[in-house]
Amino acid sequence: MAKYDKISPETQQEAIKLARANQRPGQTKEQTQLIAQGIQKGIDEYKKQMKARAREASRQKKLQAKAKSQPQGEHHEEEIEVEIIEIRRQHPLPWVLLGLSWLAFACGWYWLR
Repeated sequence: MAKYDKISPETQQEAIKLARANQRPGQTKEQTQLIAQGIQKGIDEYKKQMKARAREASRQKKLQAKAKSQPQGEHHEEEIEVEIIEIRRQHPLPWVLLGLSWLAFACGWYWLR
């Protein structure tokens, strides 16, 4: 892990530039350096997260490509059957609530007239 803890010179320069741009009147040099260090850590953490996301996206892309290249056999048919079953098993509660709300709206409109 020690070789990954080093911050690149570009990141250091960018952090110092940002810290100086946001420097307040009366702020000491030490305070500016502390702010620059915090910015460096933030940039470094952001880069690590982006690299991890890129690795995960690449991994997912490889898995999808591998799945497409595999022959379409029984496994594919099972997936289709599962999807059809899920579509047919919709719960009627949303439709009942929609009907009741329209009925309540119509009754309220009729009585207010």
